[in-house]
Amino acid sequence: MRISIFGMGYVGAVCAACLADRGHTVIGVDIAQTKVDLINRGESPIVEPGLGELIRSGVEAGRILATTDAAMAVRDSELSMVCVGTPSKKNGDLDLQYVQTVVRQIGEAMRDKPGRHTVAVRSTVLPGTLKNVVAPLLEYASGKRAGRDFGLAVNPEFLRESTAIADYNAPPMTVIGEWDAASGDVLQELYGELPAPVIRKPVEVAEMVKYTCNVWHATKIAFANEIGNISKELGVDGREVMDVICQDHKLNISSYYMKPGYAFGGSCLPKDVRALNFRANQVDAPHPLIDSLMRSNEVHIKRAFELVTSFGTRRVGMLGLSFKPQTDDLRESPLVELAEMLIGKGYELSIFDENIEYARVHGANREYITGRIPHISSLLNPDLDEVIEGSDVLVVGQRDHNFEKVLNGSRGERKVVDLVGLMTHRSTAEMQGICW
Repeated sequence: MRISIFGMGYVGAVCAACLADRGHTVIGVDIAQTKVDLINRGESPIVEPGLGELIRSGVEAGRILATTDAAMAVRDSELSMVCVGTPSKKNGDLDLQYVQTVVRQIGEAMRDKPGRHTVAVRSTVLPGTLKNVVAPLLEYASGKRAGRDFGLAVNPEFLRESTAIADYNAPPMTVIGEWDAASGDVLQELYGELPAPVIRKPVEVAEMVKYTCNVWHATKIAFANEIGNISKELGVDGREVMDVICQDHKLNISSYYMKPGYAFGGSCLPKDVRALNFRANQVDAPHPLIDSLMRSNEVHIKRAFELVTSFGTRRVGMLGLSFKPQTDDLRESPLVELAEMLIGKGYELSIFDENIEYARVHGANREYITGRIPHISSLLNPDLDEVIEGSDVLVVGQRDHNFEKVLNGSRGERKVVDLVGLMTHRSTAEMQGICW
């Protein structure tokens, strides 16, 4: 493939070298003449292990050329990659001036170019950037339409400095945010030989994936550091603690808890978060991230309350009350907290949970149900159909195949708030998902 890469920094230079190493012809574009001259001499413009050798090999083979001429680069390629920087502004927002400049140049070069050219943004950009900034600029500068006359995609990179070449050749995944299927096909062909799954999504999803990865990595570092701070003050080696934590691939290092949904609850998580917070305060170990967990959980419960009350109707049916399905444990259930909030605001509440109904009569939690939450216990109804028929808004609080049938069969007769992800589509005026 003939590829032009705009921006010969860490991402652009590595991509140019690796693509050339795999047999593609690459034109590197940069406004800095010094970078252009270095590359054309077969030298790396940045410090990155192994990159100089790859660039020299690519130049000697005639597969890498650097230039300041953007129009020539677009004219002599079929795919343009945008790899310029997106630094922070003083207010924390992204500075897109380099992206805008390059995109405008590419668009102008496409105006008189016959055939379909594809533009892929590898720069890290927030969701909505392609739709609201890149596509309009390209269309205005070229006089053409995205998806019809030229291809457009976002292609986030997952390269770590100092291991970038190895990361390129063995990525964890290849993410393609495609404006249209034809645009995605171009990148699928480019990356098809890499030993990693190719994941094709709408452009906004791919834009958000990159930020989610980086913020998740930052969260892990901050979390491990706080555990280390607390452990040290308690006379424990935090490295040993985290080493053990990371050996659990069933829960700790897995996708199990990584699904957007409702708040956490139960007999363990809230209690233990509070206890560790308390002890960390006692020993003066800074822990702002861990200290924020309960507040974050409370905000999520409030968010669910606001979704339920946003419909403006007073009769609410809750499907599920325990903190997770297939249990009768109500201790610190966030669904109980939501019920308390609705009752406190005068909503007519009816609740179906067959496990709680059983426990109220037979189970070990009978005393808790009748003694600690009698006002909620009195709202339990063992007849699911009655709860549905008597409600204007249904809150789906557990993953249950019976609730899934209710959700799919509502057909606009009742409003729905889905807290667990049973909806197969995103939110509508009639059905609101808490995170989708």
